[in-house]
Amino acid sequence: MERYSCSKLLIPNNDSANGGEPIFVKATWFPTHFHLAITDGQTAWHCHPSEEEVNQRAAQWDLPVSEYLHLSERYLALQQPRSLYAFDDAGDGHKRLSWTFEREGMTLLWRWKCMHSPDSKQSNVQILDFLMSSNINLSLDMFIYMHVQDKVVRENELFEKMKVEAEKCLMQSERIANERVEFESEIYAKFLGVLNSKKSKLRELRDKLSKQENSEKSPQEEDTDKTESFDEESDEEPQKDISSSSKGVMANKPSRLCISQLLCGMSNVYILHRLLICMRKPLHATAN
Repeated sequence: MERYSCSKLLIPNNDSANGGEPIFVKATWFPTHFHLAITDGQTAWHCHPSEEEVNQRAAQWDLPVSEYLHLSERYLALQQPRSLYAFDDAGDGHKRLSWTFEREGMTLLWRWKCMHSPDSKQSNVQILDFLMSSNINLSLDMFIYMHVQDKVVRENELFEKMKVEAEKCLMQSERIANERVEFESEIYAKFLGVLNSKKSKLRELRDKLSKQENSEKSPQEEDTDKTESFDEESDEEPQKDISSSSKGVMANKPSRLCISQLLCGMSNVYILHRLLICMRKPLHATAN
């Protein structure tokens, strides 16, 4: 596939005060040969060597055709500062384009004869059309590049803002997690205090109940011992004993009611304790 290039070369000229007379070289590079179109703004020339001619020139310099074309493109697509360019007369209005370059410590000179164009105006128009098209394409590429660059800048700014917000959210979540852990620790400590106090009260009531049960057993044993000696007494006395024993039983009921209420409270406390344990497990898992 062919490639295109267009360069401005300054040709040294004693009459020129700007360091050289400019010429414009439009080149079409094929895999095995090339075409040149040259103008100085008024007159145009062209150079269309055949594949055989390019092959012969490459063989003279012991170079493959691809390397010969690569070196030619390097020095004709862009003026090299260490190279000396010339555009001399070759008779009959024709020109000879030459340039020098360094290779393996030697200065080499390559040159090609350029024929006068039969229609200089048309050749100049073709060169100008190529320059205009290249300029438009370059402007489009620059516009796309600037658009992409602006988009990248905006995305970078948005990324930085999102990064700052993410850091703020992370700090806030850590603060909330720490406050939650402190709150749970405080509540758990209070719960343990309440639980321990309930346990101590339960132990006191249990001891009191055991003492009352022991005190009830001793009178009953005494009554069973005395029944044989008092068989001849009236029926009213046993009824009194029964009423007195029933009163004793009724006197013990409040203590048993208190114990049942306390046990109910203890069950509620135990349920609350299990709920707190279940609540704490996922929190520790997320913290890890």
